[in-house]
Amino acid sequence: MTSERRTSFFGARTAGASMPRNSTMSGFGGTEKIKDTRPLHDKSFVQQCIKQLHEFLTEQGYPGILSAKILQSPSTKEFVKVFEFVYRQLDPTFEMPNSKVEEEVPAFLKALRYPFVLSKSAMYSVGAPHTWPQALGALMWLIDQVKINWSLSKQELLFSEFCEDSDNIEEGTEYNKLLLEYTAEAYSKFMQGEDTFDDVDELFINKLKKMYNVDEALLASMEEKYRILSDEVERLERESHTDRLMTKRMDRVKLQADLKKLQSYRSNLDSFKGNLENRASELSYELEVTGGQLESLKREQNELQLLLQNQKFTPADVERINREKRELQQTIASLSKSLEDAEQHQWVEEIALSKVKEKAELKVAEYQKLARKLKLIPVSAENACGHDFEIRPFGPGCMIQHKTQIQMLLRKLVSDVEEENSRLANMKLSLEESSEQVNSNIMDKSNDLKQMREQIRKVDERLDSDMQELAQEEQGWAAEVESVENHRTILEKKVTYGYDEAVQQLKAAQQQYHLVLQETNEERRTVANNLASVVATAVNHLSITEKCLEDLHGRVERFCSKAVEEDEAAVQKLRETLKNFTSKASGL
Repeated sequence: MTSERRTSFFGARTAGASMPRNSTMSGFGGTEKIKDTRPLHDKSFVQQCIKQLHEFLTEQGYPGILSAKILQSPSTKEFVKVFEFVYRQLDPTFEMPNSKVEEEVPAFLKALRYPFVLSKSAMYSVGAPHTWPQALGALMWLIDQVKINWSLSKQELLFSEFCEDSDNIEEGTEYNKLLLEYTAEAYSKFMQGEDTFDDVDELFINKLKKMYNVDEALLASMEEKYRILSDEVERLERESHTDRLMTKRMDRVKLQADLKKLQSYRSNLDSFKGNLENRASELSYELEVTGGQLESLKREQNELQLLLQNQKFTPADVERINREKRELQQTIASLSKSLEDAEQHQWVEEIALSKVKEKAELKVAEYQKLARKLKLIPVSAENACGHDFEIRPFGPGCMIQHKTQIQMLLRKLVSDVEEENSRLANMKLSLEESSEQVNSNIMDKSNDLKQMREQIRKVDERLDSDMQELAQEEQGWAAEVESVENHRTILEKKVTYGYDEAVQQLKAAQQQYHLVLQETNEERRTVANNLASVVATAVNHLSITEKCLEDLHGRVERFCSKAVEEDEAAVQKLRETLKNFTSKASGL
């Protein structure tokens, strides 16, 4: 087991560490109203709960619109959606009724044994400052129930495949007693206001280790082997990742995407610039027309003023002139306002044009940076091939230059990359053909090996027949029989030692497998790798044993060529021992 800090199955709580909690069970069957001791009117605590609610909804993929601002003061409809989403984490088939949700939500909470009261009147104005903390506290309690349910489900999943036979240890009284004691002690500390249960978890894990007979030394050695093998695999993967063709293809795709983005952005920038120029020319024309009208009105006013000074008018003429004067003043005021609006609009458009120009310069700078990164600029760069890919500052004729010169050069560069890719593809095909030829040669050699094994089997049968014929000369070779008997005894000891070692390794691997099932899926893969290494060790040991037996067989054959005869009973016993060892090894 690692020394990492573990969290309890109950998860992190929103209440304070020193805050006692009241049980939802009442004494002697009676009911009493429990006071909520959570600081729901503390702004910092409310903000912490909102943050935890937002993180939970985001992690579980809440389908609606979600933001911390909405959770500051949600509407009743939004609260009902959040409540329905959290409740579905407990019951995926849950459907919120469409009518009287203000009465249904408190009823659902009461059915779940929510220890505090959420009134129906609070549901009509959930986002109000005096009701939202209570509703938020109910949601946080419901999220805690979801986390507890997840922990229990995960625990059932971890212990569901512990034993393959019918005698499952999790179904026994010892395991149930241990789990019940752990749950009771953790809940007791939870009701006392504690949020972490590291000591309870550690005690529970130690008892589980003792129950499952976990070997810490073997586990540490397995972890060290896994680390070494992981490092070796990573090194081999790094050495194998030398496919330059794939790198070139990825670079080509990125260059094509960047080129398309640059072309579309340039076309959009040209169209936007043309629109701005048209609007500026229109505004200039309107400004000139309005100025001409204003000058003509001023001249007419001066002429009328001169006539007024040189002529005598009747009161009706004076009234008419005053009325026309007022109309002209109104016209002048409206035209002045239009002129100011036009000037203001022109100023705004000029600012927008300057911003667009700045954005264009930023995009050009990004292009220059990307081109330098791809070694396309300056002209002496590695991939430039003597061409100029640099975009000059905006000026007359610059767009035509970029469209004709740079695009042609980039197309040529793309064609060169494609030719290089085709050449590498042909090389890859040739290498694949060579690999197929080597594989065919390997298959031929394997067939030859099978034939050799068949010949060896026939020679063994012939040897058995020869040994039966030479059994009559047993008395003359008693000394050789004794030496062979001693060698057989040594071999039996080695076989017994190897078998015991393999059995111990198998038991340790099974213990490791049971322990890892209680950890994460990653540790399960680690145990699988460790078991594979144990099996590989057993196979290696078996191959070494077979090699020793082959050497012994060669020595016996030489003894037979010198007319050395073994004791028939000893030979038969040696064969039975070999068969038993082979059957046990195959059983592993």
